[in-house]
Amino acid sequence: MSTLDHVATVWGRAFNVMVDHGEGIYLIDTSGRRYIDFTSGIGVTSTGHAHPRVVKAIQDQAARLIHGQANIVYHQPMLELVDELMTIVPWPDLDRYFFSNSGAEIVEAAVKLAKQVTRRQNVIVFSGSFHGRTHLTMTMTTSKTGYRAGYQPLVAGVFVAPYPYAYQLKLDDAETTDYCLHELKRLLKSQTAPDETACMVIEPVLGEGGYVVPPLEFMQELRALCDQHGILLVADEVQSGMGRTGKFFALEHFGVQPDVLITAKGIASGMPLSALVTRKDLMAKWTPGSHGGTYGGNAVACAAAVATIQVLKEEHLVENALARGAQLLTGLLKLQQEFPSIGDVRGLGLMVATEFTTAQRGEPDTDTSKAVVKAAFERGLMLLTAGTYDNVIRWIPPLVVSEAEIDEALKIFAAALDAVTH
Repeated sequence: MSTLDHVATVWGRAFNVMVDHGEGIYLIDTSGRRYIDFTSGIGVTSTGHAHPRVVKAIQDQAARLIHGQANIVYHQPMLELVDELMTIVPWPDLDRYFFSNSGAEIVEAAVKLAKQVTRRQNVIVFSGSFHGRTHLTMTMTTSKTGYRAGYQPLVAGVFVAPYPYAYQLKLDDAETTDYCLHELKRLLKSQTAPDETACMVIEPVLGEGGYVVPPLEFMQELRALCDQHGILLVADEVQSGMGRTGKFFALEHFGVQPDVLITAKGIASGMPLSALVTRKDLMAKWTPGSHGGTYGGNAVACAAAVATIQVLKEEHLVENALARGAQLLTGLLKLQQEFPSIGDVRGLGLMVATEFTTAQRGEPDTDTSKAVVKAAFERGLMLLTAGTYDNVIRWIPPLVVSEAEIDEALKIFAAALDAVTH
């Protein structure tokens, strides 16, 4: 029996690769084969694998202090991280910080904060969302039944409104906005009254649900609706934050300020860390001791995050995400003309999707999507699927990716498409 047989099978597995090490955009297996990693550990390795400055920050901090529990002591890496985050969070009055370990944990924190602040009990999320796999966050997750099946009954008080997914709805942006706002307002009349709704939690770019960019007007109207009813707007930027979309936070594209901003994944280049940012008046209403965690704001993870943010700024990786994202979109749109199984190409920065649909009826084409991922992998390019039907291929390269590396990936993708569809 192999040691692998003892590893929990509850982890879904995209590839059976035994990795030895990583360098930049590449993963290298134990036989020395190099793979272009455009999964980034699901959007985590923003500065690439083993960026020297991040590695040094981790090594130096581990030699000084590995764990200083946040209820017991202050430590310098956390305070330095607050200072760094204050330089990139674009809303000056969002200046109070709480740290945890993962995306799911920080979503839970945001909901608990909203409930205490508003003294309301219900939460609205949006269809196709992914917020985590803890008991509350899988209730909030609606991208796939696989994350929830067999765990009912789930947490009460979570209601689902339609996400403005124009391609899926077969509507233009204006029609999509009107429809989704109409249904959201209906929800507030029919299922959860405004005075019992603590918050609306939305991904400014839908992640696991298919890398969907909502219409600008929808996001602005959502902000106005929350203001009208005293409902907190929580931006789940676990995946879309930290420069991924060509701005530090995706909401910047829409000119919308949240009441609570949460982020994780790319914040510390692979070390477990997540952050919640909110206003002073809201944080002041969060009862001390009512939330926390043993490892949240770990000293080594915070040091890695400080180095990550400095690299993002000093190496102009956010600007690179915007430029390389435009290059990637252009290349994929050209391939769409050649391969009609690509029904839609969309994205912001380096958060890009190719959605596969059948030529006859425009139905989700899961088989082709998965076959293309497999063919790309065989040629040395790692990609992941997304969407309720797994018919979307998501592109999440490390933000250090170069123009030449994008071109190389597009060539491999074209060869994979050709192999699968011809």
